[in-house]
Amino acid sequence: MIQKKELRRKIKEKLSFTTEKYRKEADRKITESVLELNEYKSADCVFCYVSTGKEMDTFSILQDILRSGKHLGVPKCTGKGIMNVYEIHSLQELYPGAYGILEPKEDPERLIQPEAIDFAFIPCISCDRSGRRLGHGGGYYDRYLEKTHCVKAALCREKLLVDEIPVEEHDLRMDFVISEKGCYKM
Repeated sequence: MIQKKELRRKIKEKLSFTTEKYRKEADRKITESVLELNEYKSADCVFCYVSTGKEMDTFSILQDILRSGKHLGVPKCTGKGIMNVYEIHSLQELYPGAYGILEPKEDPERLIQPEAIDFAFIPCISCDRSGRRLGHGGGYYDRYLEKTHCVKAALCREKLLVDEIPVEEHDLRMDFVISEKGCYKM
């Protein structure tokens, strides 16, 4: 979809002009909001992406999940558009995988079934305040998440939010969009 491709380009350009100070402060506030969210607190099995580059930094969230005794599932790309989720017990279990992103090793005994996930943190390039998410364009998360029944939250800095994300039939809506200004609940 050309609209999405152009919007991705514009948001990535906008992101390149954000300062490290802004990103760190926004990420800290987003993490604080996440940790106060009742839906997160009550979840037993949490899926969370491992941030890379200038994405919203998820390492504090990952560490909180591990400290709290929840089951932590992280994604691993296993083929074109295909992703599985594996449980980890330590961030040291992550290794550079597809696209240079830290991933767990494939281990059938640690495979988490989609229906076991209670809460999922989903990456995005941008979101709007009605829960529509602009991903990186591979469809990995939409394909995987359609098999879940969990609460879905996109983490997005306020400066990268837009008024409206163009959607296609397969695009899933988030239950929460969490920015440094707080939580937008759908």
